Amino acid sequence: MQSQTTLRRHAALVDNMAQARGIDLEEQMLRGKLSMTDLENAVLHCTGCTAVDKCEHWLDAQDATTSDTPEYCRNAALFRALEQD
Repeated sequence: MQSQTTLRRHAALVDNMAQARGIDLEEQMLRGKLSMTDLENAVLHCTGCTAVDKCEHWLDAQDATTSDTPEYCRNAALFRALEQD
């Protein structure tokens, strides 16, 4: 079981990565493209990342919306799918 601190950290990373990609996760949920289970799974998937510090630095360096995620992002496929209309 993941600690609350770990889950919060990775929930923030998932949200920040989505924002960096120009994806509004709440809007995607309202549109029915993302379920709460999908979001929970994305956070859990993120907890398995071995590049968390690298990810946080990458996110901090983003000034504008980007069209791709770093190669180590465990949720890259999810973000690509959410961009499809």
